Amino acid sequence: MTIGSKLAWDDTVLPFQLDASDMRGRVARLDGVLGGILGQHAYPPQVEALVAEMALLTALIGQTVKLRWKLSLQVQSKGAVRMIATDYYAPTTESEPARIRAYASYDADRLTDEAPFAQVGEGYFAIMIDQGKGMAPYQGITPLAGESLSACAEAYFAQSEQLPTRFSLSFGKSSEPGNPEHWRAGGIMLQHMPKASPFVATEQGSGEVLSATDLVDGAEGENWNRVNILLDTVEDLELIGPVVPPTDLLVRLFHEEQPRVFDAQAVRFGCTCSEDRVRQSLSIYSAQDIEKMTTEEGLVTADCQFCSAHYELDPATVGFDAKDADGT
Repeated sequence: MTIGSKLAWDDTVLPFQLDASDMRGRVARLDGVLGGILGQHAYPPQVEALVAEMALLTALIGQTVKLRWKLSLQVQSKGAVRMIATDYYAPTTESEPARIRAYASYDADRLTDEAPFAQVGEGYFAIMIDQGKGMAPYQGITPLAGESLSACAEAYFAQSEQLPTRFSLSFGKSSEPGNPEHWRAGGIMLQHMPKASPFVATEQGSGEVLSATDLVDGAEGENWNRVNILLDTVEDLELIGPVVPPTDLLVRLFHEEQPRVFDAQAVRFGCTCSEDRVRQSLSIYSAQDIEKMTTEEGLVTADCQFCSAHYELDPATVGFDAKDADGT
């Protein structure tokens, strides 16, 4: 694989379909996106790993939303990592890249030396889709389950969407010779859309969180099990390394399933914060409220949690009592 072809696959999501088993999926590789996200913060290693995993899930899931839509993933927990939030902004035209941003909120004194997911306690995993002005947003929530964020996402799709879904992810810091250490991530998402199993259709069961295998039986179950056995053979270096292009990886894993690829989607780190948005968010407050927010230096300040941008505003120019440019 040449350097040029390697770079061509960085920060992309490649959709594919397995015609022989009636499944669809995506292969994602993130490089600069993670650098943009994690470079804005000095997260501890456990938090970095969780944000990297969440960003990779967001890229894989987000590729399915339509142009101009916004997809958000969120984890809320009672653990040391209280929140992880990501946004995926679909491109406005077919030729543009999608944009991803992410951040985490955590209690540093509660972090332990255990695995990253152990820092997340009881809570929920949520997916939200904003279709734009005039459209009601969609939100689905499921309890946190399993031993990773990808397992939580799989449980979400089984529980809330009745879609058997599987993720195989790899992420970490790359130490390629001659290059500075940086984060890389890669993953595959598989999804099958069978008829709901009798367990789901009758709304009966134990009350436990559903898994993908609860949703398939018969020939569909055989297809699902076979393709997952093939996916289990994938290696970390095939997902994040510089040697195997995603197209070659799909052939290696699923050549008997008749894989068919579609146009790749480029993704970039991008934040939508701006001074105008800060002013808009403060427009609901009175002059008295704004006065309480004013610092000793006589400024109203705001920081973006996603990109760490810092804004300093004249208190007289914000709020619904703000003065116009001519001072009136």
